[in-house]
Amino acid sequence: MDLIAIRKIATFVEEERHEFGPALAEPLIRGTVAVVMNNPYAGGYVEEITPLMEALKPVGKEMAERLVSAMGKGPEEIQGYGKGAIVGAAGELEHGALWHVPGGWGMREVLGHTQAIVPSSKKVGTLGTAIDIPVHHVNAAYVRSHFTAIEVRLPDAPRPDELVYILAMTSGPRPHARVEGLQASEIKGEDGLR
Repeated sequence: MDLIAIRKIATFVEEERHEFGPALAEPLIRGTVAVVMNNPYAGGYVEEITPLMEALKPVGKEMAERLVSAMGKGPEEIQGYGKGAIVGAAGELEHGALWHVPGGWGMREVLGHTQAIVPSSKKVGTLGTAIDIPVHHVNAAYVRSHFTAIEVRLPDAPRPDELVYILAMTSGPRPHARVEGLQASEIKGEDGLR
């Protein structure tokens, strides 16, 4: 059996120009890409599942490249990121955790300049299950202006024996962010936190 058989890839990009207050000088671009694929471990407990994690690395990189391109930005213009997974009902939450390394590695490989850990969420669900993908700044997790989430939902996924792996990116902070804290201009770049 193939470890990876992709059924579909869904890419969503939005351009936010206004949110109350004045119009933004530059629109905020927010995007997600989701891959829907078979779950080779669905239907029962399998002890050794890490081969899928390694097999997913090229998928993570391709998804990151696809998303940056769809957003119409260069890698250096991406300021926020996150990842997530929805596991079909015949799988277990740990199958979603397999996305941590390939999803994060794929974005880091494509963006090239990131230092902050990639925030993540995962859940088990059925067709049409929604998930909020957490997002924060790519170089400093404490930059509050970039704390946000992007909801992802696919009406026909995941089927019980499927996995949905997701990447999310933004081109900047929330519109009119003004809750103080560490500013992006103050990032020191020493530890991925500040």
